[in-house]
Amino acid sequence: MTTVETEEGAAPLSRQDIRLVISASSLGTIFEWYDFFIYGTLAASGIIGRTFFPAGNEVVQTLLAWAGFAVGFGFRPLGAIVFGYLGDRLGRKYTFLVTITLMGVATAGVGLVPSAASIGLAAPAIILTLRILQGLALGGEYGGAAIYVAEHAPPGRAGFYTSFIQASVAGGFILSLIVVLVAKASMPDAIWQDWGWRLPFIFSIVLLAVSLWMRLKLSESPVFKKMKASGETAGNPFIESFTYPGNLKRLFVALFGIAAGLTVIWYTSMFSVLAFLQGPMRVDETAAQVITGVGAAAGLGWFILFGWLSDRVGRKLPIVIGYALTLVMLFPLFWVIGAAANPEFAHAAKQAPVVVSGPACHYSPFKQVQDDSCGQLLDFFSKKGVAYTTVQAPVTVVTIGGETAFDTSPAGLEKALVASGYNLGKVVPSAGNIALILLCIIVLTALSGMTYGSVAALLSELFPPRIRYSSMSIPYHIGTGYFGGFLPFISQYIVARTGNPYGGLWYTLAVVAMALIVTVTMLPGGKRPAHHG
Repeated sequence: MTTVETEEGAAPLSRQDIRLVISASSLGTIFEWYDFFIYGTLAASGIIGRTFFPAGNEVVQTLLAWAGFAVGFGFRPLGAIVFGYLGDRLGRKYTFLVTITLMGVATAGVGLVPSAASIGLAAPAIILTLRILQGLALGGEYGGAAIYVAEHAPPGRAGFYTSFIQASVAGGFILSLIVVLVAKASMPDAIWQDWGWRLPFIFSIVLLAVSLWMRLKLSESPVFKKMKASGETAGNPFIESFTYPGNLKRLFVALFGIAAGLTVIWYTSMFSVLAFLQGPMRVDETAAQVITGVGAAAGLGWFILFGWLSDRVGRKLPIVIGYALTLVMLFPLFWVIGAAANPEFAHAAKQAPVVVSGPACHYSPFKQVQDDSCGQLLDFFSKKGVAYTTVQAPVTVVTIGGETAFDTSPAGLEKALVASGYNLGKVVPSAGNIALILLCIIVLTALSGMTYGSVAALLSELFPPRIRYSSMSIPYHIGTGYFGGFLPFISQYIVARTGNPYGGLWYTLAVVAMALIVTVTMLPGGKRPAHHG
């Protein structure tokens, strides 16, 4: 039987065992992220908002639905603390068995919650509670799976082996799109809109059963068994994460240099593209989901490639290059996507720009009724996904392509927009334009692969084994939970508030710029980060 030595001098494993470790951990990660992302996939389509957060205002419903998405991310750090403690004290294997069970049950629960029309405010309250449970579970899952694989990896192969975990995160997003598309195609649209959308949530029970079956076959991490046998496990891994010599700096780098940067790139390349196509670019919902899913699937290989490459050139270099390229390429890539997704709409926005003039023009996306006529106009254009600029003037006036719109009622403005070339209906891009959009998505996933592919190995190597689960999970989930989890909400708010469909990208660029500075100045270089044991 062929065997391989694992990292840190643990006992050798057969290649069959290594494959089982990777496949069981990766599939479990795919299923758990599917559970977490299915909410975001349906939030982008508007179903979650109108079912659980009805507000009589489509923009508000969308923002509240994305706020519910963000709540799950907000509780990931607490899950990292709780399950990181258990993972460092009790073991890697049993901890992520608990997290995946909690996630599967909570996700299925979302599909069983009655609508707000049936039970009122209890519906959003229950949904938010279930999202909190999902966030807690995810806070323990990623660190457990990543460390488990890293601690089984042969010397010099941790980047390649753990890259499958990174690809599995994207796999969860892709699986969520596939299940949604298959479910939609198997029933009339009226049934899908009424109750059929609940089936993808309930399907998580099947995925939970498969995950538990596979993961129960696994043995405990050899590194943890060695520490436990020698009595070297941490007494209180949470406290030691902040008191272990040099660990505060490592936590800072992991949070602001690694987790924050990689996660905003990842969510921009996935959820922002999907929301951008379905929202401002007015692409047909199913077409947008298929395009995004195919692009994401085509880009999975980047995570494996850059994980493998990091074993040869070091973890730092690909990440730094990925951050720098993102700063340069993000806006141009989205401009190309916008022009290809809806050429007629993009051309109209360029040739017949909308300018709203008024004395104040105060606009809040959260208000049912705006304070003045200028704000009401901005509310109309925001809901239509039409870009606009504002100019301070004594009286309120709307110009479209330089022509004054004298009828500013919703019907009058819609007529004026159509006359100026704005196609306000849903569109399906041509085959050539779809290919161009896919190319841009693949480039975006390459940027994500450069910054994300080696991260599980990097963070595992960055922290000492006795507090590794806690020290890795806490900054990772604070970074991904807050910087990444709130990205859809913040970016959509910026778009709604400014009228610029590309405005939300500034949030991504700001976080990436910060991450680049921290990574360049503070992350150890060389073939591998400093390894502490």
